[in-house]
Amino acid sequence: MKRIKTLIIIALIMSSFSLLFSEEPIDAGNKLLRDIDRNLSPESFESLRKIINIEPNGTEKEFVLYALKKGNDKMVTTFLAPKSEVGRSTLRLDENMWLYIPNVGKPMRITSLQSVIGGIFNNSDIMQLDYTAEYDVMEMTDDNNEKLLTLKAKTFDVAYDQLKMWVDTKHKTPTKIECYTASGMLIKTLHFKEIKDFGNGIVRPSVLETDSPLHKGYKAVMVYANISPRKIDDEVFTLNYMDKIKGLRK
Repeated sequence: MKRIKTLIIIALIMSSFSLLFSEEPIDAGNKLLRDIDRNLSPESFESLRKIINIEPNGTEKEFVLYALKKGNDKMVTTFLAPKSEVGRSTLRLDENMWLYIPNVGKPMRITSLQSVIGGIFNNSDIMQLDYTAEYDVMEMTDDNNEKLLTLKAKTFDVAYDQLKMWVDTKHKTPTKIECYTASGMLIKTLHFKEIKDFGNGIVRPSVLETDSPLHKGYKAVMVYANISPRKIDDEVFTLNYMDKIKGLRK
């Protein structure tokens, strides 16, 4: 009987050690993901970027967007070009999204998987919030000179159920992200390129390219011209303010 009790105690100790060591990579992975969020953008910022949709025949269509983000649940964008799109604005509050079109009336609801620019970048990509707001780290492993984070969506409202994120450990920014459905189907791959110093301690990829097995031959590129910290009033992130976003650009 005494020997059985001893074996049970040993088993419990071994189990505790196993749980401890299995949790350590997860904790480290979540810390790394928080660092990635802060390296990609300040908590409150403004940015100017260009998105280029490229069709299989080489035809390109360009959009210029001005964006403002606050915290991990608020973002607005407004189109500066082309001329036909000027004044259109989008608002994201957590997983809720709206599109404002001048002369149409009140803002209309849109979804994360739709695209206000009609390309491979969907609304979730264009109005990306912090990864830690939407995902938990399930696993962290080494892959050559990079870390590989396996992420799981916290809710069913997120555009992608799972992400595989390869991380540049020097700059603590992604180099590649594969986006999957709950069934494990690859939806698209995001490629982060051209590390740039934007000032204010922001050193991150300035180019984001995407392709998708669901849209063979199509490609989209997002180029950041500027990203900088800025204090923004909560009033900016409301439906009534969507027609005024362009006026906030300095």
